[in-house]
Amino acid sequence: MPAPRPSLRVAFDLPSAVPGVWHADALGAGPQPAQPTGYALLDAQLPGGGWPVGALSEVLQPLAGLHEWQLVLPALAQAAARRVGAVVVVVAPPCEPFGPALKAQGLSARRLCVVRADSAKAALWAAEQALRCRDVLAVMAWLPQAQPAALRRLQLAAAQQQQLLWVFRPVSAAPQASPALLRLQVQGLALPGDAAASPGMQVQILKRRGPPLAQGLDLPGCHPRLAQVLAAQAERRRAAQWIANTLVVRRNEAAALGAPAAPAALPVRPALEPLMAVPERRGHALDRAAVALVR
Repeated sequence: MPAPRPSLRVAFDLPSAVPGVWHADALGAGPQPAQPTGYALLDAQLPGGGWPVGALSEVLQPLAGLHEWQLVLPALAQAAARRVGAVVVVVAPPCEPFGPALKAQGLSARRLCVVRADSAKAALWAAEQALRCRDVLAVMAWLPQAQPAALRRLQLAAAQQQQLLWVFRPVSAAPQASPALLRLQVQGLALPGDAAASPGMQVQILKRRGPPLAQGLDLPGCHPRLAQVLAAQAERRRAAQWIANTLVVRRNEAAALGAPAAPAALPVRPALEPLMAVPERRGHALDRAAVALVR
């Protein structure tokens, strides 16, 4: 007759706290250090109370260049204040970082090292090399086509030097597997009240070490000083758009009447000429956020 099998203890029989054992129904911070995000509502839902240090944080959003700085800048400014001399490496950004807006929140543009890349492979290589430098505080990389194997290499490199790492990708990458310790999806949030105020953000936590969070987090707009700059930029864009539309209407009317168009009849302020003359120029990151206010 075979010996009776030993009874297995179910999870409910285990002690509530076992050293070195993480329960999946709780936020698992463990030994992983974290950098506060600057948003108390978001910190309360993240393991360790902030962005994981020495790990990959992946941010998905519909449009590149719109919410990245608004989301990570408070944490970057705090981290930079503690590590004097360390730099932030920005790899393949879709828009130029806007120095005055960064400075308004405590991050000098001199602390940035912007890396241009002519291919996805070059951008990935630059991000990985930056993570292996001791004098690098954080890496922000726009890698829309990165594969899981490439992201794992970045994760390992960040862990070696205990650096902050953000990788920004489109929302279409959400169904793909990711080695990121933290994965967020960010989109704009229309806030009631003053139309000139900076739009807020809605953050969905797609992956964290802990239970899933079904409801998104509504975060407020950016720093008041940055909001003022964004509102001014948006107003300039509205004025430039109105002038451009008016010129088109005048020219169409003149063409319909058979008369030559006279654009000089409509005065154009010199400050608006660069916006109208070179509409396809490479803009600052501030421009994308201002466009959101106009729309």
